Amino acid sequence: MEPIAPVELQAAELRLRPWRPDDIAAVWAAFQDPDIRLWNGGGVQSWEDALVLLGRRIDWSSGDHASWAVVDGGDVVLASVSLHSIDRFQNDAEIGYWTAPAARGRGVAVVAVDAVCRWGFGALPIDRIELCHAVENTASGRVAEKSGFTFEGRLRRSYRYGDGVKHDELLWARLVDDPAPAPGGS
Repeated sequence: MEPIAPVELQAAELRLRPWRPDDIAAVWAAFQDPDIRLWNGGGVQSWEDALVLLGRRIDWSSGDHASWAVVDGGDVVLASVSLHSIDRFQNDAEIGYWTAPAARGRGVAVVAVDAVCRWGFGALPIDRIELCHAVENTASGRVAEKSGFTFEGRLRRSYRYGDGVKHDELLWARLVDDPAPAPGGS
């Protein structure tokens, strides 16, 4: 797998930039939120766990993921978005994200997910991006729909989330030739 060179993206008033070591306080603060811990926990229980997670997101050299901090004009971290499980043989990938509590309800995730999909389709040999979320995480369903994904089905007991329980997930996908979402995710 060839490494991916970190790249910065501009999306409306948001900037998606590669994660940096000095983002650790923002990552740790985000993982204090119960919803992020539940739906995106990734085992972050301590500062050290957050450092390990951040280190993985900073290092794009494996070529199997690209991860961004979504920031405003003042470089405040509003969200995270990652294109991961990049498979150059199957030409597909998965996308995941979280939004800091103070940034929720403003369309940040929709703009960031759309920007990363557009980048992925243009920069990588992929033609399909999947998005999965727990059935109970209805906010992620709204993000999927507004950022141009098509609902494809339900995966029964498919993923163990931060509560230690395997949840059913909803599977969405966006193809390279799907219509682009309307501006603003409407």
